[in-house]
Amino acid sequence: MEASSTNPKGLELGKLKVVRGCLLQRYEHEPFISCLAGFYSCRWKRYQRRRTEPGKCCCKMKECVFFPLLVGAFCFSLVFLYMCCEAKNDYNDFDWYTYGNLGFWFLWSLVLLTVAAILFIYITLLLVLAMCLLAEGQQLYLHWSHKVGTFLVLGFSITPLIIVSLFWGDQWKNVLLSFQITAPYLHIGAIAIMVLLSWPVALHAIRADKKVVQVIIVGPYLALLLFLFLIPLGMYSPCIREMGTLGPKPALIGHRGAPMLAPENTEMSFQKTIEHGGDGLETDVTISYDGVPFLMHDSTLRRTTNIKEVYPNDTAQNAALFSWDTLQELNAGTWFLKDKPFSGMGSLSRADQNQAMNQSIYKLSHFLRLAESQNKLVIFDLYRPPENHPYRNSWINRTLEVILNESGIRPHLVLWLENTMRSFVQSVAPGFQQTMGSKAPVEELLLDNIVKLNLAYTEMSSEDIRRYAEANITTNFYVVNEPWLFSLAWCSGAHSVTTNAVHTLKNLSQPLFLMTPQQYNIMWILTDVTSVLLISLIFALHWWRERSFSCCAQDGGPMVESGTYNKFRRGEQSTGSQEPPPAQGRVRGDIGVLPELSDMPVVIT
Repeated sequence: MEASSTNPKGLELGKLKVVRGCLLQRYEHEPFISCLAGFYSCRWKRYQRRRTEPGKCCCKMKECVFFPLLVGAFCFSLVFLYMCCEAKNDYNDFDWYTYGNLGFWFLWSLVLLTVAAILFIYITLLLVLAMCLLAEGQQLYLHWSHKVGTFLVLGFSITPLIIVSLFWGDQWKNVLLSFQITAPYLHIGAIAIMVLLSWPVALHAIRADKKVVQVIIVGPYLALLLFLFLIPLGMYSPCIREMGTLGPKPALIGHRGAPMLAPENTEMSFQKTIEHGGDGLETDVTISYDGVPFLMHDSTLRRTTNIKEVYPNDTAQNAALFSWDTLQELNAGTWFLKDKPFSGMGSLSRADQNQAMNQSIYKLSHFLRLAESQNKLVIFDLYRPPENHPYRNSWINRTLEVILNESGIRPHLVLWLENTMRSFVQSVAPGFQQTMGSKAPVEELLLDNIVKLNLAYTEMSSEDIRRYAEANITTNFYVVNEPWLFSLAWCSGAHSVTTNAVHTLKNLSQPLFLMTPQQYNIMWILTDVTSVLLISLIFALHWWRERSFSCCAQDGGPMVESGTYNKFRRGEQSTGSQEPPPAQGRVRGDIGVLPELSDMPVVIT
């Protein structure tokens, strides 16, 4: 009688409480998935999303076609960012190039680096969201705004790479050189990424219902992993060498002095190089209209003087067409404080600022006297005057006259680089160290009495350096500013480098990333062994969990799933009575029916 008089409303209320408790259990971690899907698909509501079984297609056909574009955008943005980071050594050259085309000075190199970093971070976040959604068993649907963003990332990454290939092809040589330093560490990073990817790969592979699907998922992953394991067999780095085989530290030649600390090609700039222990001075020589050799890199005076203020109508005129009296009227230092030509420049003291503001154009004879007084090597690019210049055909003779008769510098301190009339120069000044600006066969160099090569750093090769050194021909590389590049030159056996950063490189006591082959082998083996153990553990964990869940299902215990992070299994709550199976679409207090609600919008007050 008591059972028959049970209140129907109380029974229904009890069932609703049971359903409410089960639903709360099922959606306990839904805020996490909602955030993932919201940021990736802009689908913040549960009923807007669709689940997919691991091992099966993760999205619709259109999304399957678009997902490789997302991966491709990530790869291209990574290459673009890596190139921008490694090209930091040449940022000043890039900014100088844009200045020549745009007419005003700006650190466009920093803008390019910032854009590359933003694009990479954006596309990386999208890819991470996609991987997390796959691990949660959710179908992928990239919102249209992110699809537009993906195409923009592709465009803004591929276009600069094409432009670099067309106009600055040597930057790819810079990238290849950087691999000699960074490859061991990039290898470790790639292995770490593969370990992280093993979690979703193992989940989907083990839960796949067909062997073919398992092979499709695991096969490429294992092939790529094996490739990464074997990469070190073909890896070469001159900084991986036996103890005691490292040569002496390369000498440092200040490129136009110390242009990060003072206005380039001024007396202050060369004095800063000497103060920081530079071994030599590099500059550029132009001859004025009345025959006075002076120091100037650009063909015009627009960038490094105040000619806009003094002679605004002559800003485009060649610097060699001015008389020395006119050149002395110009200030060669105020632009340095205004434009700040290097991104890595530190703040100057008040005394240095005042000194920089009072710099003027420097004469070659004064420059040579300074080098002689400090016993510093000098090397310079000599520019031939333009047409209709009085010294166009006697520029070599006039320069030699200043060096030999007006400066008093000892001949062995002069590295003569100009190839024009080299035989005549050797006969007039046999004490000069003859220097060649390009590679050539050793026999040809010896015939010309060449004792030093002055090469771009992109031509750096430890084999060539060794071959020239055997013939007593030393090598100098320009322009080397970054510590990693200087370390590579040091390990390769370079005799000297021309640099804008004497004050930084002078403090290096040994090359960066220097290690013995034994140390690298230990690092390589430990990385591979550790990764194999972790990946095996992850696969074993997923296999054990799926095997345990399968046993529970065979015992009659239904399973409620909500992705990798939401594995909640509960046994059927028995009421002690046998009820007939509920009709389709009806909600009962048994948790085993809850999966029917997974794709339905449910509102509980």
